[in-house]
Amino acid sequence: MIFYIARRLVWTIVVVLCVIGITYVVFFKLPAGNPALRFAGKAPTQQELHEIEHRLGLDRPWYVQFGKFAYHFFRGDQYGWPGLGYTYASGASVKSLIVNRAPRTLFLIAGAAVLWLFSGVAIGVISAVKRRTVTDRVAMGFALFGISTPVFWLGLMMLYIFWRQLGWAGGAGYVSPTSDLTGFFSHMILPWITLAMLYSAFYARMTRNNLLETLGEDYIRTARAKGLTERRVILKHGLRASLTPIVTMFGMDIALLVGGAVITESVFNLQGLGYLAINSALTQDLPIVAGVVLLAAVAVAVMNLVVDILYAFLDPRVRYA
Repeated sequence: MIFYIARRLVWTIVVVLCVIGITYVVFFKLPAGNPALRFAGKAPTQQELHEIEHRLGLDRPWYVQFGKFAYHFFRGDQYGWPGLGYTYASGASVKSLIVNRAPRTLFLIAGAAVLWLFSGVAIGVISAVKRRTVTDRVAMGFALFGISTPVFWLGLMMLYIFWRQLGWAGGAGYVSPTSDLTGFFSHMILPWITLAMLYSAFYARMTRNNLLETLGEDYIRTARAKGLTERRVILKHGLRASLTPIVTMFGMDIALLVGGAVITESVFNLQGLGYLAINSALTQDLPIVAGVVLLAAVAVAVMNLVVDILYAFLDPRVRYA
């Protein structure tokens, strides 16, 4: 197991470097104009433009800039380790911007993940146990609604009903839990529910399908023939075997959202990592885009490793040489 983890960590570094390299290639190959023009005023001279390009390092080939980024990432820069450089627009530390915005996205992901995991699995189990009943139809109707409803529309409806009309929750914006814990929950509950609604629907359908397939296996009939209670058969033998694809999807969903739940953050004005990445892409601020992409790539690679390790605990048949 230790050798397997070490090998995966080495490949994680390779994958992350490849992702950042592709980001640099895309940034410089797309016909989006010269980023230096955004910081050169209305009518810059050619000399002023060259000076700005030299200051930002844009006069060098993309592979030289990528090598410099990778070097400073592992070695560190004037802002410490890891070295993520500075923004084109203000010269501020990219790392400080990411650290400032990351808690907003991570709090959003954590709260929504708890809601969608437990609600989705619970609805899926109930639907599978009550197959072809009114309960099953209602549960799958909820899943269909969650999958079909656009996130931006659901978020706006949540704000209109529960904030504007009823006053049960806070409006748009972010409140730090260290400054006002009550205000934090009041402002985050609607984004949590909005983001969780879509994923909960997927998890409910997947749990139902997997559990129905598992309950038809021979060892489930054997467990029932031995006199085990239906509750024990479903929860211990059926659900555990059905959780492997759920764990895979959960790990990947969490990792992908680290890059930012862009629509939810925009609707509720949370200004997390997704908001930061989109604005930086529009202003062609490459260091911020590269920093967020790096964070998302690391999250995907690490969560993929965690999911693989969890397989051995969920399914005794899984072994790593």
